[in-house]
Amino acid sequence: MSVLVVMCLILAAQAVLLPFLLPALTYDERRPLAERYSFKANVWLAIFGFVGNYWYTHYFYSVLGAAYTMPAWRLNDVPVAMFFATHFYFCFYHVLSNAALRKIRTSYEPSKRRLAFEAASIVAMSYLTAFMETLTISGFPYYSFEDRDMAYTVGSAFYGIYFLVSFPMFLRLDETPPTVVNGATHDLFATAVEALASSMAVLCLLDFVRLALGIPFAMKVAAA
Repeated sequence: MSVLVVMCLILAAQAVLLPFLLPALTYDERRPLAERYSFKANVWLAIFGFVGNYWYTHYFYSVLGAAYTMPAWRLNDVPVAMFFATHFYFCFYHVLSNAALRKIRTSYEPSKRRLAFEAASIVAMSYLTAFMETLTISGFPYYSFEDRDMAYTVGSAFYGIYFLVSFPMFLRLDETPPTVVNGATHDLFATAVEALASSMAVLCLLDFVRLALGIPFAMKVAAA
């Protein structure tokens, strides 16, 4: 097992295991495991991150000429370590976005102005998150682009599409007390469904952009 895989696995495991080992920190200790916010949040982000790596990465390969050049165990030509790395990155991003969006909703009365401000904030946070990740990993020698300047600008906007969808959708998770609709509640199944729906929305948006740019798409798997 490579050092990179071990490191990313350890970092991702902290987000997954701490709610199990120290449930009091999440105020969920009295709830069954499947009803804990921390557990559902991990499931939501794990699904979204898996789809992102498995499918969306190939849009970066096609549209931006991106490539992972290190020798690695791969799933669908994506290094396995990236699946783990995505989880702890996304946990961090979505905690911050939840805090920011809650601050907006609790500081202002519901209105069209608040809605516009919230939408503008989501757009700004999405681009900034994508840009800062692209910038901070620029020193990683095994992730390359055909045009790095394009990756910082257009690539950040392209990557930001992930968060345009995920930031407001992830906020929905247990944000208000569960309401009964036809006998159903916002349970683990609903969590998975919303994560998958968000993933499909991002996939459609990425492909719309690709079509607008007139760039062909092919999912190529490197030879073993």
